Amino acid sequence: MDLIVGAGISGLSYAAAAGGDFQIIEAEEQIGGYCKTIRKEGFVWDYSGHFFHFQHPELRDYVMQRIAPDEMLTVRKHTQILYKDRHVDFPFQMNIHQLEQQEFIDCLYDLFSIPDNAPSDTFKQMLYAKFGRSIADKFLIPYNSKLYATDLDNLDVDAMGRFFPYADKEQIVRNFRNPEGKSYNATFLYPKVGCIRIVNSVASHVDSSRISLGERLLSVDMDTHTAVTNRRTLHYDRLVSTMPLPRLLDICSVPYDSGIYSWNKVLVFNLGFDAKGPERTNCWIYIPENKYVFYRVGFYDNIIGQDRMSLYVEIGFAKGQPVGDTGSLLQRTLDDLHNAGIVTNQRLVAEHHVLMDPAYVHVTRHSEMDKQEKMALLAKYGIYSIGRYGAWKYCSLEDNMFDAFKLAGELKE
Repeated sequence: MDLIVGAGISGLSYAAAAGGDFQIIEAEEQIGGYCKTIRKEGFVWDYSGHFFHFQHPELRDYVMQRIAPDEMLTVRKHTQILYKDRHVDFPFQMNIHQLEQQEFIDCLYDLFSIPDNAPSDTFKQMLYAKFGRSIADKFLIPYNSKLYATDLDNLDVDAMGRFFPYADKEQIVRNFRNPEGKSYNATFLYPKVGCIRIVNSVASHVDSSRISLGERLLSVDMDTHTAVTNRRTLHYDRLVSTMPLPRLLDICSVPYDSGIYSWNKVLVFNLGFDAKGPERTNCWIYIPENKYVFYRVGFYDNIIGQDRMSLYVEIGFAKGQPVGDTGSLLQRTLDDLHNAGIVTNQRLVAEHHVLMDPAYVHVTRHSEMDKQEKMALLAKYGIYSIGRYGAWKYCSLEDNMFDAFKLAGELKE
């Protein structure tokens, strides 16, 4: 029997692809992991912004075969940066010509004055080495520091993988006159009823009687292939886990240096207002300045096409940093939304919040080396760790599906 830990997109995808004899255990009372959808007072919110930009046609077809075309929206992405009370198109490094003249000159001069031997061993050093001091200091470092809630020197050069919008000098200059508007997700799909529709589509390929909700994994004996939950003892042939890798190591009693693994927490406020706000085009905006508590604000009303402003607002915290009173944070968030001009005279009529912990993992040279070592050890005992947190990486929902399908295929062989 395959014991699958977690009924999020990764665990469900593995079960759908592997078939055979399996049991899914899910600690929560609902499937979906972080891809849950909340409906309140006519608003549709997810735990945070989840948008689908399929790179693999076969995965898109797999998801869509059980979703009616009129259930899904195809949205052209439009995103900007709120920078010093003006809007600059994203990505910042491609649109420095939209800055005030002196700042534009500073960015351009520094871009063409990067020393040939500039160090690039960390994420922060890479930003300086590729884009120069002004572009890095004005946006890339302050924004990503708010997002990751850590010193960027702690992160690996490739901490964001293919999701970081790299650009060379020639691309940046060409964009002054001929904006490319290219992105890994220039358009994306979004279900009208929220991201849970994608989860339910994948789950429809899985025997629901084999999903046990409210069942939490407590311990694993790797030698005897025995797992103990809060309800029973299970014997498995293979164990496929989607929980955060450090937690799996703890449960399996695998010694490791806990200081190697770090992450941030993200508090998400989903906010519904009685009327549209002044922002009518952006899907989301990035906010690098520390005078605002949040680092990103998304507009569900612009994505879905609603006549009332519907926001998701994200606030980053360090791993061990206390979040504090959410009521006070909500008031601070509302004040900052007013100060930023995102909310004017609209009245808040509905609210939901969720803390994602972990949210973004901190990919470092040490965590990558230790991850490979520990996953090789686990595999010798028939234990496999997949998903954004199981594989301890920055990835999309589609990547999670791809990895789950790939593992199922490899294990079948």
